[in-house]
Amino acid sequence: MDLDLHGERAALRGNPSFVWRAGQDRRLGMIVRWGIAHPRTRLSRILVNGCGVGMYVRALQPYAEQTFGIDIEPEHLTRAAVNAPGAALQLAMCEALPYADDTFDLILSHEVIEHVSDDRRTAAEMVRVLMPGGRAVLFAPNRWYPFETHGHYWRGEYHFGNTPLINYLPDVLRNRLAPHVRTYTAEGLRRLFFGLPVRVVHHSQVFPGYDNVAYRFPRVGKAVRAITYSMERTPLRGLGISHLLVVEKSKT
Repeated sequence: MDLDLHGERAALRGNPSFVWRAGQDRRLGMIVRWGIAHPRTRLSRILVNGCGVGMYVRALQPYAEQTFGIDIEPEHLTRAAVNAPGAALQLAMCEALPYADDTFDLILSHEVIEHVSDDRRTAAEMVRVLMPGGRAVLFAPNRWYPFETHGHYWRGEYHFGNTPLINYLPDVLRNRLAPHVRTYTAEGLRRLFFGLPVRVVHHSQVFPGYDNVAYRFPRVGKAVRAITYSMERTPLRGLGISHLLVVEKSKT
């Protein structure tokens, strides 16, 4: 199955998590910590908003009576059905969720909102389908991470891979090199939820899992993880790869 790992579709929509490694496991811990008030109590319904091939849907199944996932790519949903049997999967856009108001206890948006056509509308849709008291957990690219991880365009040609310092350029230049993906400052990400009936529960930045480095060079990977993960407890967390933003829908 051609999933266009390094081509135009990957540039526009990103690639989902195809395998489960230490980096994903660490993020799952963050999702459970901030998204589920009492982890030993199963929630009613969880939605993975932009579920890719279903890795996080499967990981969250033990925490809910029902797990749901939507994605815009039919090929991804075909694989998600295999990876997360029993989940309710649907072809849909993040800007128009096919669910009633006040449906979900928890919504996960994992490195998705930067790719949608309308990120403000996507945020509003997540809030709409959250139950009062429910939480949305978002991971999204940090503008101040030193690399643009989604590649860049140069003279009309897409170049896959990490590109240094693009996100430090003024918007007019940055958006010419990386028009296919957004990246957010802390204020810019929170601004998506301004005026919506939510409160911010938690907002920080996290560093990568360095899974490829750890696989090839275990000692180096362990050292890099130890150093950068400790930075998450300091102001240097502002250089992390992703924002972790948790919002809770008002009960009144």
